[in-house]
Amino acid sequence: MTGNNLSTQPAFVDPDDAPDLSPSPWREKLAAAPVRRGRPRVAQTKVSTTLRLDADILAHFRAGGDGWQSRINATLRAAIGK
Repeated sequence: MTGNNLSTQPAFVDPDDAPDLSPSPWREKLAAAPVRRGRPRVAQTKVSTTLRLDADILAHFRAGGDGWQSRINATLRAAIGK
């Protein structure tokens, strides 16, 4: 039987081989970078609610693919004249 002669031990990595990221140019660049998390804020936020619709109405809007909730919102907005 032929065996695998490769060592299962991970190769030793000297921690001193890692690049030093503490010099000031790196710290200054990282400190100057703006932190942006999540979506940009909008002037008018939406409100989560529960709305019961007839199955055929919902099927009609969902058949149009992604964005069906926005299309319902636009239809309701047009209905109130905005």
